[in-house]
Amino acid sequence: MNPHLCAVRDFFVSLRLTIALLVFSFVLVFAATLDQVNLGIWAVQAKYFRSFVIYAGFGGLAVPVFPGGYTIGGLLLANLTAAFVFRFKFTWRRSGMALSHAGLIVLLFGELFTGLWQRDYRMRLDQGETRNYSESFRSYELAVTDITDPDFDDVVAVPASRLAGRREVQHQKLPFRIQTLAYYPNSLLQMRPAGAPPPTGPGPVANRDIGQHIVAAPQPLVASPDELDLPAAFVELAGPAGALGTWLVSPQLAAPQEFTAAGRTWRIALRPERLYQPFRLTLLQFSHDRYPGTQIPKNFSSRVRLRSDDGHEDREVLIAMNEPLRHGGLAFYQSGFENNDRTTILQVVRNPSWLFPYIASGLMTLGLTLQFGIHLVGFVGSRAARTAARPGPAAPGAPAAQTAATRPTVPTCA
Repeated sequence: MNPHLCAVRDFFVSLRLTIALLVFSFVLVFAATLDQVNLGIWAVQAKYFRSFVIYAGFGGLAVPVFPGGYTIGGLLLANLTAAFVFRFKFTWRRSGMALSHAGLIVLLFGELFTGLWQRDYRMRLDQGETRNYSESFRSYELAVTDITDPDFDDVVAVPASRLAGRREVQHQKLPFRIQTLAYYPNSLLQMRPAGAPPPTGPGPVANRDIGQHIVAAPQPLVASPDELDLPAAFVELAGPAGALGTWLVSPQLAAPQEFTAAGRTWRIALRPERLYQPFRLTLLQFSHDRYPGTQIPKNFSSRVRLRSDDGHEDREVLIAMNEPLRHGGLAFYQSGFENNDRTTILQVVRNPSWLFPYIASGLMTLGLTLQFGIHLVGFVGSRAARTAARPGPAAPGAPAAQTAATRPTVPTCA
């Protein structure tokens, strides 16, 4: 084997690499646990575990300081795979361990794909309400809607990440440009007292619609998983003839703001990011069962009607605890309720790799059972053979039996 390839192989097979990566993992979990007080569980998850490099700010610069979860997990996966290929001898007696390690590799791949592809949304349905979209828990978008036609809404959605980057947005469907003047990941809105002059601070000021009467102040990101960050942004619209005004947008505002531009009527709002589906759900009935004589919840369930846009599917489905609806690549779980049991909240999960943990658990269970069975049969057979035999006295000078199993070694390079 080429000496350079041999060195690469030895690096990934090395037990020292395994120990070093495990130590890095402990440090990563410890640091993330401490920082969760400041950032919250979701921000910590994105910063520490679903990243390749962890950055820290020094003098206004982002400096890489530690490998992220993807880097550590990827190296662990490579280390485990290399050991599986080069160290294991593929024999019947080791088939159980081979299956168990294969299951662990599948589990690591599943976590990687889940981190990359999984998205969580929620769908809130009142009794009799129909929806064909769900909304994100933590991601937001600026929706600019042409509502001139009463029968059709033409929506242009700008991700909040683009607003945070202060990048100008010019879309072919919009007769104006969108420029973000300020973006607050979390904010507090307060009504300005009547007659009070507009704020004179360094931040931008809205001069259109309800934003003229509201003061927006940036707030620290929330740390509790039960709280939500409520962003706010000041956006300026400018057409060919000049500026159209500055709007304050936030999901905290009760209703979208409307204006007229290029002879058409528009609506602008910062709202939770939406995921539209080619089917609709209608809440027929929400049931909140309790144990008799108590107020202790026993079961939550939602009976919904599912209708596809192409008309090929129209059926009723019961969504209950631990009984989700899986349809169109999405899983709908019963999550909560509101409004005196007249409103249901469904958690909507899109995770193409949801089968990986089940496959991995099956492989590891089968492998460990097989390995235990092989050793049990061998132990019972050898014990029966020793019982049936009549061993004679050992010959003088005979060497002792060698019972220690030799450890598989990595083939040496030529």
